[in-house]
Amino acid sequence: MVNKHEPHLDRTFAALADPTRRALLARLGAEETLSVSELARPFPMSLPAIMKHLDVLSDAGLIERQKTGRVVSCRLNAAPMEEAMDWLNHYQRFWTARLDRLAEFLEKAEPEPEDSCPPNRASPSGDD
Repeated sequence: MVNKHEPHLDRTFAALADPTRRALLARLGAEETLSVSELARPFPMSLPAIMKHLDVLSDAGLIERQKTGRVVSCRLNAAPMEEAMDWLNHYQRFWTARLDRLAEFLEKAEPEPEDSCPPNRASPSGDD
C-alpha cells in the first residue's frame, strides 16, 4: 500500500495544507463554477496572490480552469482528495485494529474488581 514516492499524493496534501486553499476549495464545493474574481472577492489578499494559490490547486489536480473570452472559471475536481482519503483510511483501519487489540489485552489483564471498602462488622452504636 505504501509507495516510497507518490508525487501526486504529495501535491494533494501540500495543496490542502494551506487554509486559504482549503477555503477556495470549499467555495468551489458550494458552487459548480466560479470565476477567479468571484473566488478572490472574500479574501483579504491581492488577485495575484489568489492566482498563486489557484496554480497550486491546479498543479495538484484539485481544480480545473476554463477560459472563456477574458473570464477564467474554476471548477472543483475532488478525485485527488478521494485518493488522499483512501490513503488516510488505510492508516485509520491500521490504528483502529491496533487500539482494539490493546483494549482486548487490557480487559484480559484487569484483575477482578474488589470492594475498596470492606463492610464494617462493628456495631454502629459501639455497644460490644
